[in-house]
Amino acid sequence: MPRKRWSELSPAQQRGIIGLACVQLSLLVAALWDIRQRPAEQINGSKGLWTALSFVSFIGPLAYFVFGRKRV
Repeated sequence: MPRKRWSELSPAQQRGIIGLACVQLSLLVAALWDIRQRPAEQINGSKGLWTALSFVSFIGPLAYFVFGRKRV
């Protein structure tokens, strides 16, 4: 199946892609902000590792919020 160009997508598909991109960007920004603000003692692993993993699609930020923060 050949790839479609942006102009060939329906308006609903375009809105869906934009919506998912906004969610992904919001998760990334929230994770990066939390990593920067949280003391290193409250993070499982290193801040550098979680910062790098946060850039992996949806999975990185979600993994940080589930596994990266220590429960206080």
